[in-house]
Amino acid sequence: MQKTFFFRLLFLFLTIAATAQNPKKPAASEIFQSLQKLNFVGSALYIAAHPDDENTRLISYLVNDVHANTAYLSITRGDGGQNLVGPELRELLGVIRTQELLAARRTDGGQQFFTRANDFGYSKNPDETFEFWTRNDVLSDVVMTIRKFKPDVIVNRFDHRSPGSTHGHHTASAMLSVEAFDLVGDAAKFPESAKEFGVWKPQRLFFNTSWWFYGSKEKFDKADKSKLVSVETGNYFPSLGLSNGEIASLSRSMHKSQGFGSTGSRGTETEYLELLEGTKPAENNLFEGINTTWSRLDGGNEIGAILNPLEENFNFKNPSEMLPQLLKAYPLVSNLKDEHWRNIKLEQLKQLILNCGGIFIEAASEVNSVNPNQNFKVTVEAINRGKSDVSLKSIKNSEGKILWNESQTLPFNDDKKIEVTVNSGNHNPQYSSPYWLNEKGTVGMYVAPEKLIGLPETPALEQLIFELQWGNITIPFTKNIIYKFNDPVKGEVYRPLEVLPKVTASIPEKVLIFASEASETVSVIVRAGKDSISGNVSLQHPDGWKIEPAQQSFLLNRNGETQTFNFTVIPPNGQSEGFLKPIVNAEGQTFDKELVIIDYEHIPYQSVLLPSEAKIAKIAIQKKGRNIGYINGAGDAIPESLKQIGYSVTTIDPSSISENTLKGFDAIVVGIRAYNTVPELAFAQPILNKYVENGGTMIVQYNTSHALVSENLAPYSLKLSRDRVTDEFSEVKILAPENPLLNTPNKITQKDFEGWVQERGLYFPNEWDKEFTPILGMKDKGEVETKGALLVAKYGKGYYIYTGLSFFRELPAGVPGAYRLFANMISIGK
Repeated sequence: MQKTFFFRLLFLFLTIAATAQNPKKPAASEIFQSLQKLNFVGSALYIAAHPDDENTRLISYLVNDVHANTAYLSITRGDGGQNLVGPELRELLGVIRTQELLAARRTDGGQQFFTRANDFGYSKNPDETFEFWTRNDVLSDVVMTIRKFKPDVIVNRFDHRSPGSTHGHHTASAMLSVEAFDLVGDAAKFPESAKEFGVWKPQRLFFNTSWWFYGSKEKFDKADKSKLVSVETGNYFPSLGLSNGEIASLSRSMHKSQGFGSTGSRGTETEYLELLEGTKPAENNLFEGINTTWSRLDGGNEIGAILNPLEENFNFKNPSEMLPQLLKAYPLVSNLKDEHWRNIKLEQLKQLILNCGGIFIEAASEVNSVNPNQNFKVTVEAINRGKSDVSLKSIKNSEGKILWNESQTLPFNDDKKIEVTVNSGNHNPQYSSPYWLNEKGTVGMYVAPEKLIGLPETPALEQLIFELQWGNITIPFTKNIIYKFNDPVKGEVYRPLEVLPKVTASIPEKVLIFASEASETVSVIVRAGKDSISGNVSLQHPDGWKIEPAQQSFLLNRNGETQTFNFTVIPPNGQSEGFLKPIVNAEGQTFDKELVIIDYEHIPYQSVLLPSEAKIAKIAIQKKGRNIGYINGAGDAIPESLKQIGYSVTTIDPSSISENTLKGFDAIVVGIRAYNTVPELAFAQPILNKYVENGGTMIVQYNTSHALVSENLAPYSLKLSRDRVTDEFSEVKILAPENPLLNTPNKITQKDFEGWVQERGLYFPNEWDKEFTPILGMKDKGEVETKGALLVAKYGKGYYIYTGLSFFRELPAGVPGAYRLFANMISIGK
């Protein structure tokens, strides 16, 4: 039987708590903040393109100063960015950045939404963006979010009138917001969301401008500000002990994968907003003229009469004294005719009742994962740390089935534990993995079930409903079932309880390059998702390839146990590309997913299910040299890729760089953004130059043009720019056809630039010494050709190469031409 989604969707929509966060135990000051938010009946929606685009200072101001119901709509999940905390890129990076946004919202108090748009990489203008995004679908998602969230005020981060002046995604996000503002009130436009959520009319639309959009602070100071509204966002909150700027910086610092750690600010901070639609409000009050009191709602006056005095007379020493009034307001809020505000205010009120009542409820599973339709034990902990008389009346699953109904009083500070048996049922989606990755999408769009579109993550699939009773008032509380354990170092650790397959399989090497007709051994790791499971595993393969043996049997005794199987893969004679896919048959079912674990301190533990596959390519590739020294940068998979074609790669500790440590390497390769992230390179450059002078080959991959640890990246003058070519299909011109980089040992032709992914390259140099030879010319549509994508210079007996080509994307994607060109770079002069 499929479980209903009502409770899950409502719970996820109305709260910001992540699935596996430690339970929040608020202090009196935080309870007061919650009460202020309960008494404010108004909403604001901030809209931009990516995680980290949002203005956390303004969001925190709206949440913690104005007390508005506030959310951020990020059009994408940031899949196209880089990763400073680990090797994950593309879909997995999108999962990380999604969780970083949720961590940011837990910090500043906002909520989070997304659309189905995929961050396919940098785009120079919105026209290019909409070639990849299905504009009508993304617009539909924006309209749906506005109708669902019903904001009075919408704020765009970017200007919809300036295409080409910033990232195309940025401008596109603002264009979609402006268009949606006029559509959300028309039931004939996107009628599905109009039917489900009703139409809506936001009162105001702003563009959150700043001096940056004017080019300089001087120009902004001189500009006409008659259409701008200024908002003071530098206030200090004594009840929290923090300024708004300090909260904003803590929120901003959650974007760790992008290196956005931020120092808190104190003192006056002014934000400027240009009014695009609606009536201009007074300074410092974006909600002027909008009724944000309880009187806005039919039946709200009676509620306000109960709740407003609680705020005015709040007792910081004993917040529990307002519990009787909160319970008195509960049936009135439950009977509000406005369903939207009823749901929001009920959840806020219920949480306040728990907090003021000193009630702690938790449901912890004995296992960290279950399979569909599996029985498992859950320990319920309930304790009354307040002085009110309260009973635990019943415990139900999310379908409403009663699991326990002995109706017991919760004595003061007496920890009560109850064990219940829960069946995981059959879900839709079936597993706890990020829902937008369940089906294969396109370069620019993800596929998502209609009921989940816009949600930041897959709702918790396992929940319990607790009925608590105060006198004649019975209130249901929904709690996610979690898993927790004690770590000797960290102490109590919380993780989500996840629903996962009975078995998964993976090929550790995601790209397998065959440079000859010789066979290779390919390993497949089979992982148990339950105790005692057996079956067989085989490899699905392209035509012309051979696999020996055809299949192998396995028996795994414990959940989490793994077993590795080796298959011999024999390539065809000619060039061929395709995918190897492990197929597992067990217990009458077929499984074809890989389980990827993402485990970082700053975000909840993530289990991601992806199609299990590895790209295989038989390519004609020659190489010279063997031993490569690699200096890691901001994280990439180049070393693993080079090993695929037979190189021996040794990671070099930057602090140990010396003439002696560099001896014996045929080439030194420097990872992406190393000159942005590795301080030691500021002092090691003379040693690296000497290595080249003595006959070595040094290859430096792209760095950003700002925040360099040293301007001296090369033995000759070289200046980086922001030049980039985002169209991976753009024509590549051969500028130096006789240069060894294009001829030895592999002849590089136009065919080698086919099949590239996401982009050609980025942050190309635009100025260089005459000793450098530019090898390739390329450009995006309508632009001037750039020649800095690949530069080579002879220095002493060796060669120095600088490249902004996106090898860090192309090699892990198994692009044959990228491998052939990189082999030539390593082989030069040998």
